Amino acid sequence: MTITRLVGTVIVIILAAYVLLRWLVGVYSPRPDNLGVRDGQLAPCPDSPNCVSTFSSDAEHAIAPLPYSASTAQMHDNLVAVLTALPRAKIVTDQPTYIHAELRTRMMGFVDDAEFYFDEANGLLHMRSGSRLGYSDLGVNRRNMEQIRQALAE
Repeated sequence: MTITRLVGTVIVIILAAYVLLRWLVGVYSPRPDNLGVRDGQLAPCPDSPNCVSTFSSDAEHAIAPLPYSASTAQMHDNLVAVLTALPRAKIVTDQPTYIHAELRTRMMGFVDDAEFYFDEANGLLHMRSGSRLGYSDLGVNRRNMEQIRQALAE
C-alpha cells in the first residue's frame, strides 16, 4: 500500500467517524421536555455544571437577569436580532415574552438550549442556557449568555 493510499484511507475513516459522531449527537440529544415558563420561572438547572440560569442562587449556576427600560416588544426585537446574528443559532420558539433558541457548537454540533423570559412587571430579562449532553461544558453556556448580554447592552 502506498503512502498516498494510506493517507487517503485514514482521511476517509476520520471523516466517516466524524459524520457518525455528529449523527449520534443529533439522535441522542432530543429537545428537553421541561423548557418554557412555568409559574413565572424557567426550569431549574440540574446539578451538573453545564447550565446557567437567572433563577439559580448557587454560584456555579447563577447569572444576573438583565434589567431593561425599553418596551418589552423593543427588547424582544433586539434579542431576536442578536440571536439571528449568532452563527449556529436557531430560534425554535418565539413568543412575545419567551424565546427558546438552540445554540450549536462549531465542531461537534452539541446543542445548548437557550431560553429567555421577559418579566414585564419587573423589567427584567431572565435567561437560562443548558447543555443537552454531557456533564461539563467548560463554561460555554455562561460565555454564550454573557456574549448575548453584552450585545444587548450595545
